[in-house]
Amino acid sequence: MKWIKYTLKTISDAEDVISSTLADLGIQGVEIEDKQPLTENDKKQMFVDILPDMPEDDGVAYLNFYLEPDEDQDTILANVKRELEELRVFMDIGEGTILRSETEDKDWINNWKKYFHQFYVDDILIIPSWEEVKPEDQDKMIIHIDPGTAFGTGMHETTQLCIRQLKKYVTPDTELLDVGTGSGILSIIALKLRAKHALGTDLDPCAVPAVAENKEVNDIPEAAFDMLIGNIIDDKAVQDQAGYEKYDIVIANILADVLVPLTPVIVNQMKSGAYYITSGILDVKETEVKAAVEAAGLTVTEITHQGEWVSITAQKR
Repeated sequence: MKWIKYTLKTISDAEDVISSTLADLGIQGVEIEDKQPLTENDKKQMFVDILPDMPEDDGVAYLNFYLEPDEDQDTILANVKRELEELRVFMDIGEGTILRSETEDKDWINNWKKYFHQFYVDDILIIPSWEEVKPEDQDKMIIHIDPGTAFGTGMHETTQLCIRQLKKYVTPDTELLDVGTGSGILSIIALKLRAKHALGTDLDPCAVPAVAENKEVNDIPEAAFDMLIGNIIDDKAVQDQAGYEKYDIVIANILADVLVPLTPVIVNQMKSGAYYITSGILDVKETEVKAAVEAAGLTVTEITHQGEWVSITAQKR
């Protein structure tokens, strides 16, 4: 099948934020082209030892994303352009221009899987199905996640920040609410840490089969992890189904612009003493999200950073 390719010209410093923004708009599988040299960690992930000569990094980056011909191109592009203009208010995104072209047929899903290899988040090994667990890793917590077209794998800094907070706060009695659950990786790790039960919510119906598949390969019992599709921020039916004053931990790895309206709503789902773990917060948005958390009556207990991303943990007193 041919796809419509869009190339967004930006700068290297804005790659991560724009990619996350596109994902929030439902655009997945963004390709990034830049002249930034690989880090040592990048080389390990891609098994690259010898690099070809590269031109000097000029700070320019191109983000390619793909839409099917029968999708509403005009509406999607209008949403992208609106979000880009909002980003310009607080950061440099370069030109922000978008060019359109048509691609040849490609096996998109399998072609980009070759770049995903097993990696560690502290003592947790996250590994795709096509790789073997090394003998020295047999005693680690092992999470099986395959990359797909819709949801992440745990490599992103925001997910890793959440994982480390879960390790601190999950107990055998934990009822977890995972807002924006995606692949289900955070709930699955919580359950592997002996949490009692997890409920995931997501706007994308594709989360249901993704979670079901990842539950199966990680030996998560069916009844231990349930899913709801809908917007818990403004859908009373979803709020009612989730339940009130029920959860020991609410985790939300979502961008700051969603966390701000989510926070005053989600406190109603939290027990007294429950923890609220958030990430997906760009460092320039830290103050705004912290203010929203405190305005909702929560007490900030910890703020952690990784790269340009922030996690805020708070407690309902």
